[in-house]
Amino acid sequence: MTRRGLASALIAVLAAGGVVAAFATMAPSPAPFAADSPLVEALSLRTDSLVLPPLSYRREERFQRGDSLAGFLLRLGIAEPHVDKLKRQRALQQLKPGMLVAAEVGADGAPLYLSFLNGREVVRIGGAAEGYRASVETAEFEARTVMKAGLIRSSLFAATDAADIPDSVAMQLADVFGGDIDFHRDLRKGDRFEVVYELYHFSGRPVRAGRVLAAQFTNQGKSFRAVYYKGGYYAEDGQNLRKQFLRSPLEFSRVSSGFGMRKHPLHKTWMAHKGIDYAAPIGTRVRAAGNGFVEFAGEKGGYGNVVILRHSGQYSTVYAHMSRIAVRRGARVEQNDTIGFVGQTGWATGPHLHYEFRVGGQARNPLSIAMPAAAPVTAQDLPQFLAQVRPLLAQLELLAHGELARLE
Repeated sequence: MTRRGLASALIAVLAAGGVVAAFATMAPSPAPFAADSPLVEALSLRTDSLVLPPLSYRREERFQRGDSLAGFLLRLGIAEPHVDKLKRQRALQQLKPGMLVAAEVGADGAPLYLSFLNGREVVRIGGAAEGYRASVETAEFEARTVMKAGLIRSSLFAATDAADIPDSVAMQLADVFGGDIDFHRDLRKGDRFEVVYELYHFSGRPVRAGRVLAAQFTNQGKSFRAVYYKGGYYAEDGQNLRKQFLRSPLEFSRVSSGFGMRKHPLHKTWMAHKGIDYAAPIGTRVRAAGNGFVEFAGEKGGYGNVVILRHSGQYSTVYAHMSRIAVRRGARVEQNDTIGFVGQTGWATGPHLHYEFRVGGQARNPLSIAMPAAAPVTAQDLPQFLAQVRPLLAQLELLAHGELARLE
C-alpha cells in the first residue's frame, strides 16, 4: 500500500471513532509513518481509552410506603427470575418504609448481594451464587456530636422541624424540661432553645439521633439548662432536673377541662373538678407520672377503666376513662412506663384522660403544685460532674451567642 493509501486508511479509522475533525484536512506527508508519529500516537491513545461496560453496578433505593416487595426489587434493577426467588426470603419481609437498601447487581440483572440496616443490625442477602442466604451482623455506629438552635414561632415541633432536628430529640427536650415548663400552655412566640445531641452514622450516613447531651431552653425570658450525666439530666450546679412526678401523663395533648369548679358535662350541675382532663385520640399512650406500685387497676363507676398508683410518701395519682389498662394490681412501675391508653369509658362525653394528683388523699392541681425534685449529684461526684459538663456548657454558650442571631 502506498503512503497516500495508508494515510487514507488511518483517517477512515479515526473518522469512525469521531476524531476526523482533527485530521480531515491533513496533507499527505512525504515522509514514511514512524512508530512515534503523531498520527499513530493518536490512534493508539484512542484505542487504549475505550470504555468497557461495567460487569456490575451498585444501586441504593429507599423502600417507600405502598411499595410491593417485587416492585421494589425491580426498581433496584434486579431481573424478574431473581425477584421471584428473593421475594420469598424471610429477611426481606422485615423491610419497612424509609429503610435504605443497597444492592450490587450484575449487568444481566443478577443480584450479587443486598444489604440494609434494621435497627442495630445489618442484614445481608447473598445472590444466586450464595443461594440467596441471609446473614445478620451487629452494626458498628459512629456517634457524632451535633449542635443546633431553634426559635419558637408556633410550637416545639414546628421549631425543631425548621431547624432540621429529629422528632426524637424534640421529645427528649420536652421530657427533660417538662418539670419546669408546661409545653401544653407555657410556650410563647420568641422562646428559644439550644441543643447538643448525638447523631449516629453508619457507613458515613446519618441513621438515627441519640441522646441529648446538653440543652438550654428560654421560656418567657427565663432560661433553663440541662446536661446529661450518668443516665440523668442535671442543672449546671448538679441539681437534678427530673422531678419525682411528671407534670402531665401524656406526652402531647391539650387540656380540655382544668382543676376547680365546673359545670359537669353530663349532670349539668356545678361541682368541683378534682383533676385535669387531657383531650387526646383513643389509643394515646398514658404514662406513669412517677415511680410507685399499682394500687388499683380495673373498672370503677364513673371513672370507667382506671389505674391508681401509690408513690412514696403521701403521694398517689389517678388515671381514668382509659380504653385499655396495661398494668396489673401490685405491679411496680417506673416513671414514664406505659400504664394504659386513652379511651372514653365511664362518664365521658369524648375521648380523654382524667388525671388526678393527690397528696395525703387530697386532690391537688398538678399544673401549679411545686413538684419535689429527685436527688442531686452527690458531693463525691460533683468534681467529676463539673469537669465533664464544662465543654458542653461552652457549646451551649457558643450556640446562644452565635447561631440564634441568624434566626431572629
